[in-house]
Amino acid sequence: MATSEATSVLNDLIEINNDRVAGFEKAIADIKDENIDLKAVFEGFAAQSRKNGQELAALVGSPDEVETGNSVSGTLHRAWIDVKSLFGGSDRASILSEAERGEDAIKKAYQDALNGGDLSADAVAVVSGQAQEINAAHDQIKALRDAAK
Repeated sequence: MATSEATSVLNDLIEINNDRVAGFEKAIADIKDENIDLKAVFEGFAAQSRKNGQELAALVGSPDEVETGNSVSGTLHRAWIDVKSLFGGSDRASILSEAERGEDAIKKAYQDALNGGDLSADAVAVVSGQAQEINAAHDQIKALRDAAK
């Protein structure tokens, strides 16, 4: 079972992964036919965050201590996506720029978790592996965004 500090850090990561799933699901729902290829990419990243959340929950230990919701900042981020889509921000570059902004946030959360020093060696190993996958996803989205400009 994780310490209370580690539980808090792990729950923060669970929340941001939940935010990431919700953000990608929102983007998938809003994608038009001309960007249909992005659906598969975003579905893969949503699945990645579901898996991450399960692994992190296992590290927390007690189901009563596992965070199941979204963070306040994530909810605000999704609301901003909703507003942007109302004002025509649905071209490929805009979608990918917004996705990259979300990936920047999750990258920072993982870096902060690893730099905080509150995690056990087992948790550091899991979080480090997930951080590498998140960084690769960010780089993929950035490359797609750069190609769309």
